[in-house]
Amino acid sequence: MLDEARLYLSMAEEEGADDSEAAHETEAALGKARIEIERQELQLMLGGEYDRLGAIVSIHPGAGGLEAQDWAEMLLRLYLRWAERHGYKTELADLQPGDGGGIKSATFTLEGDFAYGYLKAEAGIHRLVRISPFDANARRHTSFASVFVFPAIDDKVEVVINPADLRVDTFRASGAGGQHVNKTDSAVRMTHLPSGIVVSCQNERSQHKNRALAMKILRARLFELEERKKREQFEQFAKDKKDITWGSQIRSYVLQPYRMVKDHRTGIEIGNTDAVLDGAIDPFIEAYLMGVRKSGAEAAPA
Repeated sequence: MLDEARLYLSMAEEEGADDSEAAHETEAALGKARIEIERQELQLMLGGEYDRLGAIVSIHPGAGGLEAQDWAEMLLRLYLRWAERHGYKTELADLQPGDGGGIKSATFTLEGDFAYGYLKAEAGIHRLVRISPFDANARRHTSFASVFVFPAIDDKVEVVINPADLRVDTFRASGAGGQHVNKTDSAVRMTHLPSGIVVSCQNERSQHKNRALAMKILRARLFELEERKKREQFEQFAKDKKDITWGSQIRSYVLQPYRMVKDHRTGIEIGNTDAVLDGAIDPFIEAYLMGVRKSGAEAAPA
Protein backbone atom coordinates (compact mmCIF):
# COMPACT_ATOMS: atom_id res chain seq x y z
CA MET A 1 0.00 0.00 0.00
CA LEU A 2 2.86 2.36 0.78
CA ASP A 3 4.45 1.55 -2.59
CA GLU A 4 1.16 2.42 -4.24
CA ALA A 5 1.06 5.72 -2.34
CA ARG A 6 4.62 6.52 -3.42
CA LEU A 7 3.69 5.89 -7.06
CA TYR A 8 0.69 8.22 -6.90
CA LEU A 9 2.75 10.82 -5.06
CA SER A 10 5.36 10.75 -7.80
CA MET A 11 2.63 11.20 -10.42
CA ALA A 12 1.09 14.06 -8.43
CA GLU A 13 4.45 15.83 -8.22
CA GLU A 14 4.85 15.55 -11.98
CA GLU A 15 1.36 16.99 -12.54
CA GLY A 16 2.13 19.80 -10.07
CA ALA A 17 -1.49 20.30 -8.94
CA ASP A 18 -2.76 19.76 -5.42
CA ASP A 19 -6.25 18.84 -6.64
CA SER A 20 -5.16 16.48 -9.42
CA GLU A 21 -6.50 12.93 -9.68
CA ALA A 22 -3.08 11.55 -8.70
CA ALA A 23 -3.08 13.73 -5.56
CA HIS A 24 -6.49 12.38 -4.55
CA GLU A 25 -5.32 8.81 -5.21
CA THR A 26 -2.24 9.46 -3.07
CA GLU A 27 -4.42 10.60 -0.19
CA ALA A 28 -6.69 7.56 -0.54
CA ALA A 29 -3.71 5.15 -0.66
CA LEU A 30 -2.19 6.74 2.44
CA GLY A 31 -5.53 6.38 4.23
CA LYS A 32 -5.63 2.65 3.40
CA ALA A 33 -2.03 2.24 4.55
CA ARG A 34 -2.81 4.01 7.82
CA ILE A 35 -5.77 1.69 8.47
CA GLU A 36 -3.62 -1.38 7.77
CA ILE A 37 -0.85 -0.16 10.08
CA GLU A 38 -3.37 0.45 12.87
CA ARG A 39 -4.81 -3.03 12.33
CA GLN A 40 -1.37 -4.61 12.62
CA GLU A 41 -0.60 -2.59 15.75
CA LEU A 42 -3.80 -3.90 17.33
CA GLN A 43 -2.81 -7.44 16.41
CA LEU A 44 0.45 -6.93 18.30
CA MET A 45 -1.42 -5.55 21.32
CA LEU A 46 -3.80 -8.53 21.27
CA GLY A 47 -1.11 -11.18 21.34
CA GLY A 48 -2.21 -12.83 24.58
CA GLU A 49 -2.87 -16.55 24.58
CA TYR A 50 -6.64 -16.12 24.93
CA ASP A 51 -7.13 -12.66 23.41
CA ARG A 52 -8.58 -14.09 20.18
CA LEU A 53 -11.46 -15.79 22.01
CA GLY A 54 -15.01 -14.57 22.58
CA ALA A 55 -15.93 -12.99 25.89
CA ILE A 56 -18.33 -13.39 28.79
CA VAL A 57 -19.27 -10.15 30.55
CA SER A 58 -21.04 -9.76 33.91
CA ILE A 59 -22.26 -6.45 35.31
CA HIS A 60 -23.28 -5.82 38.92
CA PRO A 61 -24.41 -2.55 40.58
CA GLY A 62 -22.72 -1.33 43.72
CA ALA A 63 -24.48 -0.12 46.83
CA GLY A 64 -27.10 2.54 46.25
CA GLY A 65 -30.28 0.76 45.27
CA LEU A 66 -32.18 2.13 42.29
CA GLU A 67 -29.50 4.68 41.40
CA ALA A 68 -26.77 2.03 41.08
CA GLN A 69 -29.11 -0.43 39.36
CA ASP A 70 -29.90 2.17 36.72
CA TRP A 71 -26.18 2.78 36.17
CA ALA A 72 -25.60 -0.96 35.73
CA GLU A 73 -28.32 -1.03 33.07
CA MET A 74 -26.68 1.94 31.30
CA LEU A 75 -23.40 0.01 31.21
CA LEU A 76 -25.16 -3.04 29.82
CA ARG A 77 -26.54 -0.93 26.97
CA LEU A 78 -23.10 0.64 26.42
CA TYR A 79 -21.40 -2.74 25.90
CA LEU A 80 -24.19 -4.17 23.77
CA ARG A 81 -23.96 -1.09 21.52
CA TRP A 82 -20.16 -1.48 21.36
CA ALA A 83 -20.56 -5.13 20.39
CA GLU A 84 -23.11 -4.24 17.71
CA ARG A 85 -20.77 -1.65 16.20
CA HIS A 86 -17.97 -4.21 16.00
CA GLY A 87 -20.08 -6.96 14.53
CA TYR A 88 -20.03 -9.30 17.52
CA LYS A 89 -22.90 -11.67 18.09
CA THR A 90 -24.25 -11.30 21.63
CA GLU A 91 -26.43 -13.56 23.73
CA LEU A 92 -28.00 -12.55 27.03
CA ALA A 93 -27.42 -15.40 29.48
CA ASP A 94 -28.95 -13.93 32.61
CA LEU A 95 -30.73 -10.70 33.52
CA GLN A 96 -32.01 -9.91 37.01
CA PRO A 97 -34.31 -6.86 36.95
CA GLY A 98 -33.84 -4.36 39.75
CA ASP A 99 -36.48 -3.36 42.26
CA GLY A 100 -38.27 -0.43 40.66
CA GLY A 101 -35.91 -0.16 37.69
CA GLY A 102 -32.45 -0.91 36.38
CA ILE A 103 -30.83 -4.31 36.88
CA LYS A 104 -29.43 -6.28 39.81
CA SER A 105 -27.09 -8.19 37.52
CA ALA A 106 -26.59 -9.14 33.90
CA THR A 107 -24.40 -11.66 32.09
CA PHE A 108 -23.99 -11.88 28.32
CA THR A 109 -21.65 -13.52 25.85
CA LEU A 110 -19.91 -12.09 22.79
CA GLU A 111 -19.01 -14.38 19.91
CA GLY A 112 -16.25 -13.30 17.53
CA ASP A 113 -12.50 -12.89 17.20
CA PHE A 114 -10.69 -10.83 19.85
CA ALA A 115 -13.80 -9.97 21.87
CA TYR A 116 -11.98 -10.95 25.06
CA GLY A 117 -8.77 -9.26 23.95
CA TYR A 118 -10.58 -5.95 23.69
CA LEU A 119 -13.05 -6.14 26.55
CA LYS A 120 -10.59 -7.35 29.18
CA ALA A 121 -9.65 -3.64 29.31
CA GLU A 122 -13.12 -2.91 30.74
CA ALA A 123 -12.90 -5.13 33.82
CA GLY A 124 -13.12 -3.11 37.01
CA ILE A 125 -15.24 -0.54 38.84
CA HIS A 126 -17.03 2.15 36.80
CA ARG A 127 -18.18 5.37 38.51
CA LEU A 128 -21.03 7.66 37.43
CA VAL A 129 -21.62 11.21 38.70
CA ARG A 130 -24.89 12.90 37.68
CA ILE A 131 -28.01 14.69 38.81
CA SER A 132 -30.20 11.78 39.81
CA PRO A 133 -33.39 11.37 37.75
CA PHE A 134 -34.83 9.61 40.81
CA ASP A 135 -34.18 12.46 43.27
CA ALA A 136 -37.04 14.96 43.57
CA ASN A 137 -34.56 17.53 44.91
CA ALA A 138 -32.31 17.14 41.85
CA ARG A 139 -29.19 16.44 43.88
CA ARG A 140 -25.95 15.08 42.48
CA HIS A 141 -25.35 11.38 43.09
CA THR A 142 -22.35 9.09 42.64
CA SER A 143 -22.98 5.49 41.60
CA PHE A 144 -20.71 2.50 41.10
CA ALA A 145 -21.00 -0.71 39.09
CA SER A 146 -18.55 -3.54 38.55
CA VAL A 147 -17.71 -5.18 35.22
CA PHE A 148 -16.20 -8.67 35.06
CA VAL A 149 -14.82 -10.06 31.80
CA PHE A 150 -13.86 -13.69 31.16
CA PRO A 151 -12.58 -15.44 28.04
CA ALA A 152 -15.15 -17.74 26.42
CA ILE A 153 -12.79 -20.70 26.42
CA ASP A 154 -13.34 -23.46 23.89
CA ASP A 155 -13.07 -27.22 24.27
CA LYS A 156 -9.36 -27.10 23.42
CA VAL A 157 -8.66 -25.54 26.83
CA GLU A 158 -8.93 -28.17 29.52
CA VAL A 159 -10.96 -27.23 32.58
CA VAL A 160 -11.83 -30.28 34.65
CA ILE A 161 -15.09 -30.05 36.61
CA ASN A 162 -15.96 -32.95 38.86
CA PRO A 163 -19.74 -33.54 38.71
CA ALA A 164 -19.63 -34.28 42.43
CA ASP A 165 -18.49 -30.68 43.00
CA LEU A 166 -21.62 -29.25 41.38
CA ARG A 167 -25.02 -28.47 42.80
CA VAL A 168 -27.59 -27.79 40.07
CA ASP A 169 -30.92 -26.19 40.91
CA THR A 170 -33.78 -25.42 38.53
CA PHE A 171 -36.37 -22.72 39.02
CA ARG A 172 -38.86 -20.60 37.14
CA ALA A 173 -37.48 -17.63 35.23
CA SER A 174 -38.45 -14.32 36.80
CA GLY A 175 -37.76 -11.93 33.93
CA ALA A 176 -39.34 -11.27 30.58
CA GLY A 177 -39.58 -14.10 28.12
CA GLY A 178 -43.15 -15.10 27.57
CA GLN A 179 -45.65 -17.28 29.35
CA HIS A 180 -43.82 -20.54 28.64
CA VAL A 181 -40.62 -19.30 30.26
CA ASN A 182 -42.35 -18.17 33.42
CA LYS A 183 -44.52 -21.28 33.84
CA THR A 184 -41.79 -23.94 33.63
CA ASP A 185 -38.65 -24.64 35.66
CA SER A 186 -36.40 -23.78 32.72
CA ALA A 187 -33.91 -21.58 34.60
CA VAL A 188 -30.72 -23.20 35.92
CA ARG A 189 -28.44 -22.26 38.80
CA MET A 190 -25.08 -24.02 39.10
CA THR A 191 -22.98 -23.83 42.27
CA HIS A 192 -19.36 -24.99 42.16
CA LEU A 193 -18.91 -26.06 45.77
CA PRO A 194 -15.08 -25.92 46.09
CA SER A 195 -14.80 -22.37 44.74
CA GLY A 196 -18.21 -21.02 45.75
CA ILE A 197 -18.82 -19.73 42.22
CA VAL A 198 -22.52 -19.49 41.35
CA VAL A 199 -23.82 -19.16 37.77
CA SER A 200 -27.45 -18.61 36.76
CA CYS A 201 -28.98 -18.81 33.28
CA GLN A 202 -32.64 -18.17 32.57
CA ASN A 203 -32.83 -16.48 29.19
CA GLU A 204 -33.57 -19.59 27.14
CA ARG A 205 -36.89 -21.41 27.26
CA SER A 206 -35.13 -24.77 27.21
CA GLN A 207 -33.65 -26.02 30.47
CA HIS A 208 -31.13 -27.99 28.40
CA LYS A 209 -29.90 -24.82 26.66
CA ASN A 210 -29.71 -22.93 29.95
CA ARG A 211 -27.75 -25.79 31.50
CA ALA A 212 -25.27 -25.83 28.61
CA LEU A 213 -24.77 -22.07 28.73
CA ALA A 214 -24.36 -22.12 32.52
CA MET A 215 -21.67 -24.78 32.18
CA LYS A 216 -19.88 -22.70 29.55
CA ILE A 217 -19.85 -19.66 31.85
CA LEU A 218 -18.76 -21.75 34.83
CA ARG A 219 -15.84 -23.21 32.87
CA ALA A 220 -14.79 -19.70 31.88
CA ARG A 221 -14.93 -18.42 35.45
CA LEU A 222 -12.97 -21.37 36.83
CA PHE A 223 -10.41 -20.89 34.09
CA GLU A 224 -10.10 -17.20 34.94
CA LEU A 225 -9.68 -18.06 38.62
CA GLU A 226 -6.70 -20.30 37.85
CA GLU A 227 -5.20 -17.75 35.46
CA ARG A 228 -5.48 -15.04 38.11
CA LYS A 229 -3.46 -17.18 40.50
CA LYS A 230 -0.78 -17.56 37.86
CA ARG A 231 -0.69 -13.80 37.31
CA GLU A 232 -0.03 -12.97 40.97
CA GLN A 233 3.72 -12.68 40.50
CA PHE A 234 3.38 -10.30 37.55
CA GLU A 235 0.70 -8.26 39.30
CA GLN A 236 3.08 -7.82 42.24
CA PHE A 237 5.54 -6.25 39.82
CA ALA A 238 2.92 -4.18 38.00
CA LYS A 239 1.12 -2.74 41.03
CA ASP A 240 3.60 0.12 41.34
CA LYS A 241 3.13 1.20 37.73
CA LYS A 242 0.42 3.81 38.16
CA ASP A 243 -0.43 4.09 34.47
CA ILE A 244 -1.82 0.53 34.23
CA THR A 245 -2.63 -0.41 37.80
CA TRP A 246 -5.95 -2.17 38.37
CA GLY A 247 -7.47 0.05 41.01
CA SER A 248 -10.88 -0.10 42.60
CA GLN A 249 -12.07 2.55 40.14
CA ILE A 250 -10.87 2.42 36.56
CA ARG A 251 -13.07 5.08 34.96
CA SER A 252 -15.35 7.98 35.87
CA TYR A 253 -18.32 9.15 33.81
CA VAL A 254 -19.15 12.68 34.96
CA LEU A 255 -22.39 14.26 33.71
CA GLN A 256 -22.60 17.03 36.35
CA PRO A 257 -21.29 19.70 37.02
CA TYR A 258 -19.34 19.20 33.77
CA ARG A 259 -19.38 16.45 31.14
CA MET A 260 -16.30 14.27 30.88
CA VAL A 261 -15.35 10.59 30.85
CA LYS A 262 -11.88 9.91 32.24
CA ASP A 263 -9.95 6.66 32.43
CA HIS A 264 -7.88 6.75 35.61
CA ARG A 265 -5.35 4.17 34.40
CA THR A 266 -4.35 5.90 31.18
CA GLY A 267 -5.43 9.52 31.74
CA ILE A 268 -7.50 9.49 28.52
CA GLU A 269 -10.39 11.99 28.68
CA ILE A 270 -13.36 12.35 26.30
CA GLY A 271 -15.84 15.20 26.53
CA ASN A 272 -18.54 13.63 24.34
CA THR A 273 -20.20 11.64 27.12
CA ASP A 274 -23.26 10.78 25.01
CA ALA A 275 -21.07 9.03 22.44
CA VAL A 276 -19.21 7.09 25.14
CA LEU A 277 -22.44 5.95 26.77
CA ASP A 278 -23.57 4.84 23.31
CA GLY A 279 -20.60 2.49 23.01
CA ALA A 280 -17.76 4.69 21.68
CA ILE A 281 -15.13 3.33 24.08
CA ASP A 282 -12.40 2.29 21.62
CA PRO A 283 -9.98 5.12 22.59
CA PHE A 284 -10.05 3.91 26.21
CA ILE A 285 -9.53 0.28 25.20
CA GLU A 286 -6.67 1.03 22.81
CA ALA A 287 -4.88 3.29 25.29
CA TYR A 288 -5.11 0.63 27.97
CA LEU A 289 -3.83 -2.11 25.66
CA MET A 290 -0.93 0.10 24.59
CA GLY A 291 -0.08 0.67 28.26
CA VAL A 292 -0.16 -3.05 29.04
CA ARG A 293 2.02 -3.79 26.03
CA LYS A 294 4.53 -1.11 27.05
CA SER A 295 4.62 -2.35 30.64
CA GLY A 296 5.10 -5.93 29.46
CA ALA A 297 8.06 -4.85 27.36
CA GLU A 298 9.58 -3.05 30.34
CA ALA A 299 9.00 -6.06 32.59
CA ALA A 300 10.59 -8.53 30.16
CA PRO A 301 14.17 -9.56 31.01
CA ALA A 302 16.91 -7.91 28.97
